[in-house]
Amino acid sequence: MSDNPSFVLKGILDVEIQQKPVPEIDANEVLVEVKKTGICGTDVHFLVHGRVGDFIVEKPMVLGHESAGVVSKVGPSVTNVKVGDRVAMEPAATCRKCEACKEGRYQICPDIVCAATPPTDGTLARYYRLPSDLAYPLPPNLSLEDGAMMEPLSVAVHAVSTLGALRSNQSVAIFGCGPVGLLCMAVAKALGASRIIAVDIIADRLEFAKAYAATDIFLPPSMDKGESRVGFSMRNAQAMKEKLCIAEHGPRAIDLVLDASGAEVCIQTGIRIAKSGGTFVQVGIDNPDVTIDMFAVLCKELVLKGSFRYGPGDYPLAIALVASGKVDLKSLVSHRFPFTQAGEAFEITRNGKSPDGKGVIKIMISGPDVDINEV
Repeated sequence: MSDNPSFVLKGILDVEIQQKPVPEIDANEVLVEVKKTGICGTDVHFLVHGRVGDFIVEKPMVLGHESAGVVSKVGPSVTNVKVGDRVAMEPAATCRKCEACKEGRYQICPDIVCAATPPTDGTLARYYRLPSDLAYPLPPNLSLEDGAMMEPLSVAVHAVSTLGALRSNQSVAIFGCGPVGLLCMAVAKALGASRIIAVDIIADRLEFAKAYAATDIFLPPSMDKGESRVGFSMRNAQAMKEKLCIAEHGPRAIDLVLDASGAEVCIQTGIRIAKSGGTFVQVGIDNPDVTIDMFAVLCKELVLKGSFRYGPGDYPLAIALVASGKVDLKSLVSHRFPFTQAGEAFEITRNGKSPDGKGVIKIMISGPDVDINEV
């Protein structure tokens, strides 16, 4: 266990595979041999910009946080998993002592330590250590790729179920048909949503969303020359209401709006189409300085929530939804790469499609010496 190749971000658009020390584990920790890792948009953002919001890469950092693997070693106090168990890895350890942790909101712990969030190394390596209670055993009918997808699925569970509190027979509109947006649709469908509206500016993504989980799709019009974002969002919201027969009240109203794009016009449009007394949850990250119609928020008594990662119960529910067949993850994995081609995998994710023209949904990177077809 002296060999620990790791995919390291050295600087903007500068990555390489390096040997890193094998982590030492404490009494309540496990060492996981990482088998599958998905590429997240935040990983790409760190690669291209060297930062995400206030999180700035100031020294070389191992990328990756959407992972699953096999338990290689356990600390002497570990009882929930054993060597050889296949596990999904929740990549964020908290202090367990602060007010947020004790309130059951550990995702906002001020001392949270997250994989591939500066200065903490990520999971794109042969070995990764984490607290044993953050290693979730996978049911026999789930693959290691499914296990790696539990991280973005838990983001969706947190946004739709935990924060959005979506109930059966309610309606939801989701802006952005990337992996997280699609998974939000899948969770909404699994929870019994009566209507799931998908919004994106790319027609092919909308068609996939319709086949995957959405009941309705909407392709926004183009922005007019000289038109302001606010002006466009007002026009866009009106077009959505007319085309999809969205009402402010009653059965045609939208109970829950989620933005998984981070785009300002999507946020502005979403607030305008939400029903009176409805809920708006922000999931996507882009420009933090966004203009919103606070008059609409006030008059409609909207509930606005920010969604940050995942919290207690989100991983178990995500695993249960997939194990029971209510959420399909396999059709979202569009590309697979060996560990030695991780750099190419990131480049294709940046471009949005592979050289053969196939669009990217989710790219999966196998661990060192792991076959891309191994499940």
